[in-house]
Amino acid sequence: MKAIMFTRYGPPDVFQLKELNEAGRIAPVIERRYCLSQTAEAVRYLEEGHARGKLVITFEAESKA
Repeated sequence: MKAIMFTRYGPPDVFQLKELNEAGRIAPVIERRYCLSQTAEAVRYLEEGHARGKLVITFEAESKA
C-alpha cells in the first residue's frame, strides 16, 4: 500500500525553504540519474517503490559509443 500525502504551501513556507537552501542547511537527495531514453526504466523504478531520493531525467546528448 502506498501512502499519499497532500500538502499546501504558502509564501512564508517557500521563503523559509529558500533561506534554508541558501544557508546550505538543506539539499535534495538525488538517488539516480537517467538519460531521456531510460525514462521508462526510471518510472518503473519509482512505481515499484524503490526510490528513496529524487530521480533525475537528463536531456543531454547521449554518446553512441
